[in-house]
Amino acid sequence: MNAVGIDISKEFSVVAALRPMGEVALPPRTYQHDSQSIDVLAQEILALGEDTRVIMEATGRYHEPVAQALSQHGIYISILNPLLIKQSGGGSIRKVKTDKADSLKIAKYGLDNWVDLREHTPMETMRQQLKLCTRQYNLYMKTIVSLQNNLISLSDKTFPGVNELFSSPERKDGHVKWIDFLTTFWHCHCIAKVSEKSFSDRYQKWCKRKGYHFQPRKAAEIYAKTQRMIVTLPKNDYAKLLVVTAAKQLTTSKETLSEMKVEMNRMAQELPEYDTVMAMYGVGETTGVQLMAEIGDVRRFAHRSSIVAFAGVDPSVNQSGKQTSQNGKTTKRGSPHLRKTLFQVVSTYVKKKPADEAVYQFIDKKRAEGKPYYVYMTAAQNKFLRIYYARVKECMLALETANEG
Repeated sequence: MNAVGIDISKEFSVVAALRPMGEVALPPRTYQHDSQSIDVLAQEILALGEDTRVIMEATGRYHEPVAQALSQHGIYISILNPLLIKQSGGGSIRKVKTDKADSLKIAKYGLDNWVDLREHTPMETMRQQLKLCTRQYNLYMKTIVSLQNNLISLSDKTFPGVNELFSSPERKDGHVKWIDFLTTFWHCHCIAKVSEKSFSDRYQKWCKRKGYHFQPRKAAEIYAKTQRMIVTLPKNDYAKLLVVTAAKQLTTSKETLSEMKVEMNRMAQELPEYDTVMAMYGVGETTGVQLMAEIGDVRRFAHRSSIVAFAGVDPSVNQSGKQTSQNGKTTKRGSPHLRKTLFQVVSTYVKKKPADEAVYQFIDKKRAEGKPYYVYMTAAQNKFLRIYYARVKECMLALETANEG
């Protein structure tokens, strides 16, 4: 039994291997992150024997190329949360923080928790890619919100209330009617200074070119509103540059987000639990993918309480002797992205009020008890996660049974 601990850095890693009873199989040594050095490392690990496992921490993105290269040699790889290694203590009360000491500490953790180690599989790689995609989606969404607020602020100086003229929903390609409209009719004087018939004809041609439905009544309504508008920026090239550039930038970002959303769903459909998750009430096209990406394989959680603790929506426990805290806050140990997605899912229950759904019944019960808003919302997230765990795990076990049969 050989446990190989790898302490990952950006450009190099320090590797050490231990056997039971503290025997050092490989003393700590540095390996650069290039193909030649990793091949040498792989050969040294294989030379240790068949019963060998490599343990490394999930350190951002630095561990991924090392894990991928070693996996190609058929080496057992287990990637752990760094917090697990930190809390293990390494069997010493001394506070030593060096790469060599960390590699030995990781190897020792592997030996102590040998039976609990989970192998990093190609499916895990797919889940990591999906998580990266959803994180980028969230980043672009924040950017889009900022760009949209900026465009509304600018348009209020040239075309006040243009963002409220249309009620058309956003198209699948990311285009929004009022933003496309503002790209062409960027100032209210583009409409107010011409005749109503001239604007109506131009608006009709614009709708046909952009693929929007034309309504003569809407054209008359827009024309009438522009006659009464007060603007603070004159109709000149400077104002046009500001508004049109902002509108085009926002449209481009929305198109990118739309393409990413399609790719996220394509990747998620390859996961075995996709249909089960998407069938759950309150789960949408985006939130469902984010749940699968952030939670990962539910089989890595031994109990329902484990997945709740992973999300950080479990109440903290503070007890010593006869003293027990009655108002424990949530631990918030897990991913904030997961908690945000869970909040969005539970908010759907609050808005739609599905009386036959267990989560909403739970929310209703807690509200009847007089619980504050964030208390019953967090409790509902806890409840939803337990249902998620039960349904998805049952689905995964059924697929395993079918494959074995």
